[in-house]
Amino acid sequence: MPSSSGETRKTWPAIWNGIKCRCPRCGEGWLFHHYLEQVDQCAVCGEPLANYRVGLILPLLVITVVGHIIGFVMLEMELRGAGSPLVYIYVLVPLAIIIPLAILPSSKGAIIGLLWANGWSDEQDR
Repeated sequence: MPSSSGETRKTWPAIWNGIKCRCPRCGEGWLFHHYLEQVDQCAVCGEPLANYRVGLILPLLVITVVGHIIGFVMLEMELRGAGSPLVYIYVLVPLAIIIPLAILPSSKGAIIGLLWANGWSDEQDR
């Protein structure tokens, strides 16, 4: 999709750069200051990134992925006969905490990359 400056924005490279928590434009600068705190602009190419807000799609995506993973693990444990309440507590509760924390930055970066590639920013709404 062409941007206002005439450059073509490719979706999959932008999403891949976001998954790596890098700038969707150059792939070099970091997307986040800290764990999930988004930078205002890329330190390398200067691309303004503050207007790309992921909103409620991020928790929806993460909950969907984690729910499928936990559901698959529970089903597999039940089919193998290892599904006792203590095993669920010792295995699935930590998984339900660790997996979302591990995939949140990459998920947010992928959504920012998708928004950037399609030119969907909060700036358009103003």
